[in-house]
Amino acid sequence: MSLIDTHRTIDAVWRIESARLIAGLARMLRDVGLAEELAQDALVVALEQWPQTGVPDNPGAWLMTTAKRRAIDRLRRSKLLERKHAELMHELETEQQQQVSAVEAALDDAIGDDLLRLMFTACHPVLPIEARVALTLRLLGGLTTGEIARAFLQPEATIAQRIVRAKRSLGKAQVPFEVPRGDELAERLSSVLGVIYLVFNEGYSATAGEDWMRPALCEEALRLGRVLVGLMPREPEVHGLLALMEIQASRAHARVTAAGEPILLLEQNRAQWDQLLISRGLAALDHAEKLGGALGPYALQAAIAACHARARTADATDWNRIATLYGILARATPSPIVELNRAVAVAMAAGPAAGLVLADALITEPALAHYHLLPAVRGDLLFKLGRTDEARAAFEHAAALAQNTRERELMLGRAGACGGNVA
Repeated sequence: MSLIDTHRTIDAVWRIESARLIAGLARMLRDVGLAEELAQDALVVALEQWPQTGVPDNPGAWLMTTAKRRAIDRLRRSKLLERKHAELMHELETEQQQQVSAVEAALDDAIGDDLLRLMFTACHPVLPIEARVALTLRLLGGLTTGEIARAFLQPEATIAQRIVRAKRSLGKAQVPFEVPRGDELAERLSSVLGVIYLVFNEGYSATAGEDWMRPALCEEALRLGRVLVGLMPREPEVHGLLALMEIQASRAHARVTAAGEPILLLEQNRAQWDQLLISRGLAALDHAEKLGGALGPYALQAAIAACHARARTADATDWNRIATLYGILARATPSPIVELNRAVAVAMAAGPAAGLVLADALITEPALAHYHLLPAVRGDLLFKLGRTDEARAAFEHAAALAQNTRERELMLGRAGACGGNVA
């Protein structure tokens, strides 16, 4: 194997094994920051040794053993945590005496619990949401600081500082490395789901920059969602979120032209929608509903997405059902953005005038003061009503608020279609 091939293999192994490695170390050390540091040390050793010795048969077990040795050395040098020192020494000696198959089993036994603990720790509400996202992508996604920075169009130094502060905050707050129980579980699970969905949304409709989509973020969110379903199979909202992401992701190839220009939902070529992702999403939605979670926020959004997925053509869309579902969602989780989406659905079901009444009621909503999609929706409804001058002004307002270059160009194009001079 060439040096380049070996490095590619190491990179692939790290992406697969890093979360397990950090999770296992964090369980033993109760320190996420130290766990990541030791995992990185093991990676450096692999980069030094594997090109000469070859990639081991079980690279994950090799990395874990190397990291544990580093942990023991660290504890010896610091002369702290003598009890942990003894535990780690015993665990390492035991593993060395067992057959390779037994080592693999030992490493896999608690991996689900460890990953779940790591996920709940990285998404702890003690951290600001931006820090939760960065730390989750770093610890559970195996992304480098540079990759996270590029994905969110932030300076690398900003992301690095955010991650360092997050780990310090977890240590200072003495956040336990555990899965919460009872009433706390629902609150903390909501944070985990929110982080994953935020990552997906940033990939699906990028807030800023030159590209309308960032597929790598969608893929990472889907991977995390699938992992979480495997770890918490009895939680309906976990299935609901996965269903929503699978169905939304099915449209990815139809959402942009070859030049990267946005294609709106009703104009997409539905033959390009990924039927495998749709079927997976519908199956996940069915799981959520069977578990009693049909009225959960993510399951409701997934049910709305399913209405689009089941329609062979845009004209076949059941807009009455979508409007009803948005009404239920608005009562379950009141939000001005949900109300704006409901306005669109009502407009499609009952006509643009009915939708405009709902959209106009949101003009004074403080949360939407700088939200470009409110004037965009109003512009579309005004245009359909023949009020082109007002529509043009609304689209120009939307363009001025849009931070994403592609969306800004789309809004200016819609304004130009209204006639007259575009500001």
